[in-house]
Amino acid sequence: MMTLLLLLCFISYSGSSTKPVSGIKGGIVTLSCESEDREIVDFSLISRSKHIPVCEKKNCSGRVCKEGSCDVIIKDLIYSDAGKYFLYVYYNNDQREVERQIRKYHLHIHDEISVKKGEDLKLDVVLINADKVERNSRSGWTEVWRRGHGVSSDRLIISDQTLIIHDFTVTDTGTYRVLDSNNEALITVTVTESVLDSKGNLNDTEKDKTDDTEHRNHWMLLVLLVSAAVVIYRRRYRDYLKEKH
Repeated sequence: MMTLLLLLCFISYSGSSTKPVSGIKGGIVTLSCESEDREIVDFSLISRSKHIPVCEKKNCSGRVCKEGSCDVIIKDLIYSDAGKYFLYVYYNNDQREVERQIRKYHLHIHDEISVKKGEDLKLDVVLINADKVERNSRSGWTEVWRRGHGVSSDRLIISDQTLIIHDFTVTDTGTYRVLDSNNEALITVTVTESVLDSKGNLNDTEKDKTDDTEHRNHWMLLVLLVSAAVVIYRRRYRDYLKEKH
């Protein structure tokens, strides 16, 4: 009966718009509740119909923490954090009635990775809320994988939640994006070819390029020094001739 009375006293308010929020993998984002001037009674965070525990201690060691009256901080972002969030904020209005405010967010994760030529490109992006993966090419966005349709090439496989591209080549570089069923971006990954070996050193190709560049720079410096010396000699010679005459 008490629960029923509480439900009856709730005056619900839901914002119609969804606030886009972006973060870098491993970084931090803030879901702002924008209710600092209200007397907050309670709040809860929901994602994919699941309650997300929020640490409310001052020195919180968890990834999801409260800041201020009801802002939520998500730290050490991972791919699976991407998607929609609903923040339910309960507060007392001027008539001391409990109102409910719903804030909606869409979290978009960005990342950058480098892969060596010939190795496998592994993207842990086939999330439960992912509908398709696309790659940006010269002809625009091309589909790499779609739920219910599979992958677009024999070089691609799906293992658990990982999209794997075998034998990585320079043509596989570019921007990959993961979209949900509403065509909203969940994850964007920029993939480049790694120029470092397993020890963190430049590979042979990049070494040759670097050596050639340094060689050209040395010759250019030598030419500049010789040119400067010639100019100085000519000026001094002209000054000598003027003084002589």
